[in-house]
Amino acid sequence: MLLCWLALGSQASFAIDPIEMQDPALQARYRQLTHELRCMQCQNQSIADSPVDLAADLRREVRELLQAGKSDDEVRSYMTARYGDFILFRPRFSARNAWLWFGPGVLLILGALVAARIVRQRSRLVDSDTDPVDEDAHPT
Repeated sequence: MLLCWLALGSQASFAIDPIEMQDPALQARYRQLTHELRCMQCQNQSIADSPVDLAADLRREVRELLQAGKSDDEVRSYMTARYGDFILFRPRFSARNAWLWFGPGVLLILGALVAARIVRQRSRLVDSDTDPVDEDAHPT
């Protein structure tokens, strides 16, 4: 009985989309594109890896666009126009999403400047403190 369950479970680990195109170059483009596009339902998986029906529909759309002779950029543009920039795992640079690209670097620089300023101020406080430390005096 356990062997049957293991056999059934191992079949689920095979490819989600078993369809192969006639042209190997077209198949390679198809696989590349389906790994670049995010499943809108799962959100953390590509449409190539997602088993949900929406991902299957998106894979079918990509396949039909490629078979219609569209370029990779045209397919990405079509999907972005229809579903928004969120569908791309690597969104394109634009004025709308510039903060996504520059935000982490700006925050890192600001954090380094604040840390340097705090360290400098504390070192000045230590240097300006000329009162000798009286170890024998205990507050009562």
